[in-house]
Amino acid sequence: MTSCPPLSTSEQVEADPAKREEQAKSLCLRLLTARARTRAELAGQLAKRGYSGEVSDRVLGRLAVAGLIDDADFAEQWVRSRREHAGKGRKALAAELRTKGVDEDVIAGALEGIDAGAERDRAEQLVQAKLRRETLGDDDVKITRRLVAMLARRGYGSSMSYDVVSTELAAERERRRV
Repeated sequence: MTSCPPLSTSEQVEADPAKREEQAKSLCLRLLTARARTRAELAGQLAKRGYSGEVSDRVLGRLAVAGLIDDADFAEQWVRSRREHAGKGRKALAAELRTKGVDEDVIAGALEGIDAGAERDRAEQLVQAKLRRETLGDDDVKITRRLVAMLARRGYGSSMSYDVVSTELAAERERRRV
């Protein structure tokens, strides 16, 4: 009778689903310690490290029940933070949340608190801050193009961006005359 060599440590872990699940949970907790994450982000990290779908589903389900994973809360925090610190508009915020794996209904719920007036106010603040550092010449086309492009990169609509830039540019010219 021939005997099989003993299992290596990694093979023992593979053979014990409870240990594998505990490792997956530990990984998720480490990732969540750094920053809040969506369920899809955590599932992607688990898959990248070779955890099976069933282990991933069980671990993520337990973390969701414990309140450690909440995509709706994540989306609301993300929207608040990115609007305040980066000045992002609705389109950019929605795109960022999609890349994080957030469901469309959750995205819509997180963005519903941003009305057109609030979005315009934030765009005006961004343009005013940039205009203070601009040297105004005879040709506004270059400045207008640059400011509209800045707003577009941040997810603001083109017609609203152009309107805000032209209004703020006129106001800045008037302010500098006085």
